Amino acid sequence: MELKRVVITGMGALTPIGNNLQDYWEALKAGKSGCADITYFDTEHFKTKFACEIKNFNVEDFIDRKEARRMDRFAQYAVVAGDEAIADSGLDTDSIDKNRVGVIWGAGIGGLETFQEEVKAFATGNGVPRFNPFFIPKMIADIAPAHISIKYGFMGPNYTTVSACASSANAMLDAVNYIRLGHCDVIITGGSEAAITQAGMGGFNAMHALSTRNESPLSASRPFDATRDGFVLGEGAGALVLESYEYAKARGAKIYAEVIGGGFSSDAYHITAPDPEGKGVIAVMKNTLENAGIKAEDVDHINTHGTSTPLGDVAELKAIKAVFGDHAPKISINSTKSMTGHLLGAAGAIESIASVMAINHSIIPPTINHTTVDENIDPSLHLILNHAEKREVNVALSNTFGFGGHNCCIAFRKI
Repeated sequence: MELKRVVITGMGALTPIGNNLQDYWEALKAGKSGCADITYFDTEHFKTKFACEIKNFNVEDFIDRKEARRMDRFAQYAVVAGDEAIADSGLDTDSIDKNRVGVIWGAGIGGLETFQEEVKAFATGNGVPRFNPFFIPKMIADIAPAHISIKYGFMGPNYTTVSACASSANAMLDAVNYIRLGHCDVIITGGSEAAITQAGMGGFNAMHALSTRNESPLSASRPFDATRDGFVLGEGAGALVLESYEYAKARGAKIYAEVIGGGFSSDAYHITAPDPEGKGVIAVMKNTLENAGIKAEDVDHINTHGTSTPLGDVAELKAIKAVFGDHAPKISINSTKSMTGHLLGAAGAIESIASVMAINHSIIPPTINHTTVDENIDPSLHLILNHAEKREVNVALSNTFGFGGHNCCIAFRKI
């Protein structure tokens, strides 16, 4: 059986540095930090007092007020980004065969704020179980793609992948495989997350996973820098419309790039820490090259997972050197988390969008906030630090890894 080619025809972004695709891309090129003091709740008793929140966003500009109140923020973000991607794709959602259109989404946590607020209300309500009837439908992680499919009447596969921070990359590759095998013509995919809550911040602080650079939040997310001290929590959504190449060409769609393959692996090492030698990361990138039918020397750019944690950044760069060998110094390497923070389950989607835009515009966004060289990082590697790089990008990889050792890598090619 000959596999179908898969292309990207639409994208949407709601991020801490831009509330739509174009604003997101302009901020990436400019090296803009989305980090600031938290406004959602009082952080007096929290170790970390900052995050990358969505800014200047009024959900009622996009979703009816009554409907929005029935959604957790992570689902609101999904609908907004999904709407932009669908509009960007030019799909005629009335005339297409909706049985062959699916929505496959990623969310690492789901409706954390809803869960938090309902439990707090119960705990202070003398034990009387007066829960909101929308508590469960707002909280469950699969509800985001459900809202998108219900809005447009898409009746193809509809579900959420949950693999921690690899969730949306996982969803994208599932979508690719459905189209490759001919089961769908179109799938809306991506991911969303809204974990900047008391529970989210408190939980990650308890793990010592977050940066505590409270005196300078703008520069707290600093992947590859010797003074990095943890990741910065972000929120938002990224959405992509994937289609078979034949279907997209037949309807005259613009095409951003081709998704040529991807891979999965497991560290099988620890529930939160990466394998120090990057064994699982080595495996997932090798799997991706094989699945995409490309050679190591074909790769021009890698948007790393690059969370700004002491162990993770070093392990990933070691893995890149191990996989790409003599070609590794020729690859332009960055981490856009330095600007957006870590969007957890949405990270793979928004970083894939950044990789696709780099292919389209021949510009690789920088890793900002780098001031001090880390002696544990191979100096021969070509890290894009503090300023964007102009370079033709024909093939790009996007790496995304999650707690539990879940690894995912996606390969994109200029078309």
